[in-house]
Amino acid sequence: MPEIAEIARAVHFLRLHFVGKVIKHAEATDDANVFGKVGTDGPKMAAGLIGKKIISAGTQGKYFWVEMSKSPHLVMHFGMTGWIHIKGERTAYTNYYKKMNPDELDNWPPRYWKFKIETEDGDELAFTDPRRFGRVRTVNCPGKDIRKYSPLVENGPDPVVDLDVFTEDYLREKMKSRRVPIKALLLDQAVISGIGNWVADEVLYQAKLHPEQYCNDFSDAEIKQLYESIRYVCQTAVDKLGDSDQFPDDWLFNYRWGKGSKNAHSHTPNGDKLAFLTVGGRTSCYAPARQKKTGQVVSGVKEEPLESAEEKDSSKKASRTKVAKSKQESEEIEANGSKVKTEKTASRKRKIKTEEDEEVTCTPNKAKARPSKKPTRSQYFEDARKPKGGAETTEETKADTSGRRRSGRLQSKAT
Repeated sequence: MPEIAEIARAVHFLRLHFVGKVIKHAEATDDANVFGKVGTDGPKMAAGLIGKKIISAGTQGKYFWVEMSKSPHLVMHFGMTGWIHIKGERTAYTNYYKKMNPDELDNWPPRYWKFKIETEDGDELAFTDPRRFGRVRTVNCPGKDIRKYSPLVENGPDPVVDLDVFTEDYLREKMKSRRVPIKALLLDQAVISGIGNWVADEVLYQAKLHPEQYCNDFSDAEIKQLYESIRYVCQTAVDKLGDSDQFPDDWLFNYRWGKGSKNAHSHTPNGDKLAFLTVGGRTSCYAPARQKKTGQVVSGVKEEPLESAEEKDSSKKASRTKVAKSKQESEEIEANGSKVKTEKTASRKRKIKTEEDEEVTCTPNKAKARPSKKPTRSQYFEDARKPKGGAETTEETKADTSGRRRSGRLQSKAT
């Protein structure tokens, strides 16, 4: 999204090419978002511009306006992708053109145009917006009072234009009276106009403040440092007309982009490791070692360190090594477990065999036989033939048994 510096760039070219000139022709599309959502009728607005002279152009944060010789005046906001193009002039910042197809660079009118004008001197301008989040509205008021009317009156002071309002005391009062993360405060256009995501990250990086620390939990010295960083970053970016190629080499801006790409930077030149914080869907780039917490920080912060292509390759190799080592250890544990299990099984088998050997009463082959506690068959019958009563056995008993066979049956006698 275009921020304070990009708006200053667009106004610079308006002043250079269009202020003081009369509009000969104007045309607009009937876009229900760009015009309709702020109560503007595009074609009627364009018709009302013809014959009027452009008196001045100015900025307030992310808004800019064009004062006409007679009201209504134009107040515009670029949204996410809006821009002002001038025929024959490269008005946008470097990265804007990098995102365009080569065959679109010299087309006129440019693609996605929403309204265009032509002056009596032959200068042509077009407002474009591919994603249609930009807004173009008309304001009926005296030209010198345009900032006293909506939407400008609801916005906070511009940190470059409104130095009589935006002071260190002003910032301190806003910070002490609220309890929100400091970055959220900087992004609040009702507090300060013009600071967007990359400017806020740059300001906090230069001030060495943690982006998610509560705004009412900073010391006076830290507030002073923050104020000076806001002035320094915003003034420098505006002076360079938002041309990032001219930003100081030590700015975070030069290294915060490309998250997830092969060309992403993981460190600044001075060695600061970079990381991204995410809270409630809002992402911040910061340097943890530089921007340390000195007070309470909002909960639920998710941090994701940035990695260069080399670091990613190194991490992948380390991860693969770790996985391979873990697999090897698992295999060794499994092998040792199988070995122990095998030894336990063999031990149990040996124990069972020993117990069985102890219970064996006779040993086959040439193994030494053990004495048996049970009588053999021959011993049994020998004991059975012994008469009970010992030496006192009578001859009658002997006669009674003499006729019996070993099987117990009586032998037949001849009569």
